[in-house]
Amino acid sequence: MKNIITSALLLFTLVFRLQAQDTIPLAFEEAVRIGISQNLDFQMLNNQQEVLRAEKINATFSHLPRVNMGSTLGRNIGQQFQQVEGELIVSNEIQDYITGNVDVSMPIFNGARRINLTLARRHFEDAGKHDIARAKEDVVFNVAQQYLQVLLDEQLYNIALENLENQKKQLEQIEGFVDAGLRTLSDLYNQQSEVARLETVALDARIQWETDLWTLAETLQLESNKIPQPIAVGVESFGSDLATLSYSELYELAVINRKDLLQQQSLEEGNRKMLAVSRGLLYPQLNAFFNYSTFSTSFDQRPMREQFFTIYPQRSFGLRLNIPIFNNFDNRTEVIRSKVDLKNQGLQKRALERQVAQEVKLSYENYRAAIRREQATKIQLKAAEEAQMAISERFRLGVSNFVDLAQANQQMVTAQSDFAQAQYTLYFQDIIMRYALGILDTMD
Repeated sequence: MKNIITSALLLFTLVFRLQAQDTIPLAFEEAVRIGISQNLDFQMLNNQQEVLRAEKINATFSHLPRVNMGSTLGRNIGQQFQQVEGELIVSNEIQDYITGNVDVSMPIFNGARRINLTLARRHFEDAGKHDIARAKEDVVFNVAQQYLQVLLDEQLYNIALENLENQKKQLEQIEGFVDAGLRTLSDLYNQQSEVARLETVALDARIQWETDLWTLAETLQLESNKIPQPIAVGVESFGSDLATLSYSELYELAVINRKDLLQQQSLEEGNRKMLAVSRGLLYPQLNAFFNYSTFSTSFDQRPMREQFFTIYPQRSFGLRLNIPIFNNFDNRTEVIRSKVDLKNQGLQKRALERQVAQEVKLSYENYRAAIRREQATKIQLKAAEEAQMAISERFRLGVSNFVDLAQANQQMVTAQSDFAQAQYTLYFQDIIMRYALGILDTMD
């Protein structure tokens, strides 16, 4: 009796502590939204995507001319050279001057580097988008796993409480039977021991439920005094369209939709274009240029505007050819580095392709096993309920002993727990399957 009271007090303490916190009713869609908005890795990828977007724009605008403008305002103090009537005169003077220039340059041929760089930046931006999409699926997957685990813990706790209440009622009946002389004291003591054991089972279930609640709260980055209260999902009426597909069909679906695989494909194409960019350094470079410069000086007494825009402007334009002959092996090194990057990217892509095939196969087999497990535990639960009802009646009539009754009760509770776990496992296996196929709903 002392153990029962102690367990009850501990259970009451846990319940009170949980209720003392602010609980937030939370639907699955809302949990996913919060998880995505609070996930650090996802936010960092979004920030990195801004860099990739800027690099793509930069590569696109590299096809246009570069235009720069400059101006200088200054004073020279000391010996100045002046040309007066054909003679060069040196005198100690103070000269104020203003200069201005406009420089325009544009590559005409550079080994197709601009075109390949633009294509490479587009592939890298696409890879970043695929990385963000896969990261969002990662968040949804983790939130779903923890969300469903909390719901399962709650159901297992309710099963433990229901079983505890039933056994307490059974204890009251046995006490009456003992008083009437229909049962022995050993049956009473056995039932008291069973009730005490179930108090501990309920306590452990409560602790596990609360622990997983705090884990979910941490994942969602909720405030320290707030915990989520997940709203139940319909695992009982769950059905999936994936059950009718074969492994080969599922694998083809994964190849088309897996964001990380699409990311690797984009990275490989981007690195292939970067190799072409590096090889462009080995070809001659032809650039067009235009320069406009002018100035005004205090030595000239004519108006500054007339000097600056009419008298002294100069214009120059032409073509500049640069032929690489010897550059300390810099260009060759860049080509080799790009080749290695492309090879390594190909290795990563092939490794991921094998991983995708394995993940699809494993999720396919586990999904089929989950369907069979759910069907088997449903039959198990129905049989255990019938057996428990029959043995309880036989025990009431004095035909069965306490051992048979305790075993029947334990089998029924085990069947209830197994069936609940099978339902949530099947539901989560569908999520695992969709995650492996790259078609997990991210609530966009």
